[in-house]
Amino acid sequence: MPLNRRTFLGRTAATSAGVALASAAATGAAEAHGHGGRGGSGRQRYEFTVMGTTDLHGNVFNWDYFTDAEFDDAAHNDVGLAKISTLVEQVREEKGRCNTLLIDAGDTIQGTQLSYYYAKVDPITGKGGPVHPMAQAMNLIGYDSAALGNHEFNYGIPVLRKFEEQCDFPLLGANALDAKTLRPAFPPYWMTRLRTPCGRGVKVAVLGLTNPGIAIWDKAHVQGKMTFPGLEEQAAKWVPRLRSMGADVVLVSAHSGTSGTSSYGDQLPYVENAAALVAERVAGIDAILVGHAHAEVAERRVVNKETGREVVLSEPLKWGQRLTRFDIGLEWARGRWQVESVSAKVLNSASVAEDPRIVELLGDEHKKVVGYVNQVIGTSTAAMSATEAPYKDAPIIDFINQVQTETVKAALTGTEHAQLPVLSQASCFSRTARIPAGEVTIRQVAGLYPFENTLEARVLTGAQVKDYLEFSARYYVRTPAGGDVDPSKLTNADDTPDYNYDAVSGLTYEIDIANPVGSRIAALRFDGKPVEDAARFVLAVNNYRASGGGNFPHVAAAQQVWANSEEIRNTIIAWVKAKGTIDGAGFASVDWKLTRDGTPVF
Repeated sequence: MPLNRRTFLGRTAATSAGVALASAAATGAAEAHGHGGRGGSGRQRYEFTVMGTTDLHGNVFNWDYFTDAEFDDAAHNDVGLAKISTLVEQVREEKGRCNTLLIDAGDTIQGTQLSYYYAKVDPITGKGGPVHPMAQAMNLIGYDSAALGNHEFNYGIPVLRKFEEQCDFPLLGANALDAKTLRPAFPPYWMTRLRTPCGRGVKVAVLGLTNPGIAIWDKAHVQGKMTFPGLEEQAAKWVPRLRSMGADVVLVSAHSGTSGTSSYGDQLPYVENAAALVAERVAGIDAILVGHAHAEVAERRVVNKETGREVVLSEPLKWGQRLTRFDIGLEWARGRWQVESVSAKVLNSASVAEDPRIVELLGDEHKKVVGYVNQVIGTSTAAMSATEAPYKDAPIIDFINQVQTETVKAALTGTEHAQLPVLSQASCFSRTARIPAGEVTIRQVAGLYPFENTLEARVLTGAQVKDYLEFSARYYVRTPAGGDVDPSKLTNADDTPDYNYDAVSGLTYEIDIANPVGSRIAALRFDGKPVEDAARFVLAVNNYRASGGGNFPHVAAAQQVWANSEEIRNTIIAWVKAKGTIDGAGFASVDWKLTRDGTPVF
């Protein structure tokens, strides 16, 4: 539903009551004997376990809808909630269900064709629509709470609100505020009481924090409706409140990495990956479940500057590949429970089978989506692969740029910008993406563009385009002339992800990787002539980049001359359906290349 003042105030009041009721209900559910008793010193002790997932991204089964096969990677990881469920049940059996909690750190409803199908093809928001598979699975497993991730907002607030309604657990976001009232638009926290054998309950609070980058990345959905202040600021506000409410243990579920960096530069005054800073600067936190960075951090200890106490952080690997396990030991001393120890580790989902309950519950939904993605929509005259796209001008990336260029040119027809040359940017989102020769299906085309990005058109000068390309070229490791070049060691300099390297079509240029960052672009030409600083171009660019994602220069502040709300993935699928044939002869060309001191690398 639209988030207006009346519905927001009603929701806020209901949320406050709901948190209290949920806490009371959870208290009753948790009133069972737990692990604990008197230690050798005669003191009373109790131990409980908190399990955590993050960045599930729509993965229920160990299945890759883009390859139409079981998921597999070089490390032979497995993915999905069906595997996580088995791990969770193993821990519950070991510890006693009443001595465990299960939480998540966000990015739940976007990422696979399964999640896309129930947002766009058969949307959960439709009249009498289905229950989202992620809600069904997480409800069955028995999650206690989940923090909001930035990708929760990709499909708009109505889809998110419907998903929230379908979940049996709260979606937390202490720093997701209503733009008009600045009150929480979602529950800030969840609290419960665990009963101990000592006769004294342990009150546990989970504070949920999401990513301030939402204001940039999903501006079209949230502008004027929600605002997202910094994690540190909101943690400093809420943690003391939770302690004053009697919380013996305070956990934070944060959709924010640990690096202390931001991918959107100084566009917002908040840090994107702030989890370690929160641990260091906000007193009163015992442990943080970390998300967003798609990294595996089994256990990291950060010393709080105010208290000198260690805060334990853990980030399980994305897509349900790992389950974090926090073991928290308490001691009754000086009239209250005090945290005596916290440890963390991750459990590998590849070590277990899928939970048959999840397989039975969502088998029909899985089959329906498999059928959808395997629809044939056209043919290709030749096979195309993204394997070499990170370091060579590959036809498969040219294809994306061709579709984007044609789309923007058509949209600008008859406007004052129709005569400007159109350039286009595209990234290699998946090195395993392929288009076969012969019949082409939805899943194969969708595999080129796994994100829900939409298309925009921005005006840049020649000088700005060169700056843009120089920034993109930081992706390459500086490599002196002479000797062989190992492609596996050439890319991702300073941990720059593949999706933050852009190949730009409509120009020709060289990237001299023997030179330092900032002076690598050479022989930059348009239509065979050197690009003039004052020249004007239209750049077809995805909304993530146009909104500042990756912190590329100039584009976020550039004049927007067109935008639409259709996912680029769907634009490419529609192009194939309309044309019938993908013929590389019409778009494939080598417009950029890597060099060393002017000599081509490949």
